[in-house]
Amino acid sequence: MSKIDESRTFVPVRIAVLTVSDSRNLEDDRSGDTLVARITAAGHEVADRKIIRDERGEIASQLREWCADPDIDVVISTGGTGLTGRDVTVEAHRDVYEKEIEAFGTVFTIISMKKIGTSAVQSRATGGVAQGTYLFALPGSPGACKDAWDEILAYQLDLRHRPCNFVEIMPRLDEHLRRK
Repeated sequence: MSKIDESRTFVPVRIAVLTVSDSRNLEDDRSGDTLVARITAAGHEVADRKIIRDERGEIASQLREWCADPDIDVVISTGGTGLTGRDVTVEAHRDVYEKEIEAFGTVFTIISMKKIGTSAVQSRATGGVAQGTYLFALPGSPGACKDAWDEILAYQLDLRHRPCNFVEIMPRLDEHLRRK
């Protein structure tokens, strides 16, 4: 069973938050605010925060920029994961991924089912890795951001979480780039 091992030291990670929206700004970005509040309350650092339009190329470009930044360990985006024509965040993420974390979307769906029933099928939340950086795409609602953070990311981004977590393997994410 998963648990927090208090004998281990907490290690803060540096997280960038990207809101994907054609209509939001920093003053009314409730989903981004939800993530920032949870990230800082957990003891992590918000390394950057931006709002970008629902444009696949622009989203992918921003993700790549943050993946290349050694001061960013994790990118969490919110918005653009639905089924409409303007929802292209998942495609942009997959343009960038070296490896997809398939179970992230599955676990998110299980959690969502408990809250919103079969409406959970409309979310395409996803996670992956690129250039040693974790990337997660969450739906654009504050509730979905709370669920993903509180029930998945808060644990997986905590080195003390047992039996395993994303932080402990972070130094090895880009080992294939260092091979001779």
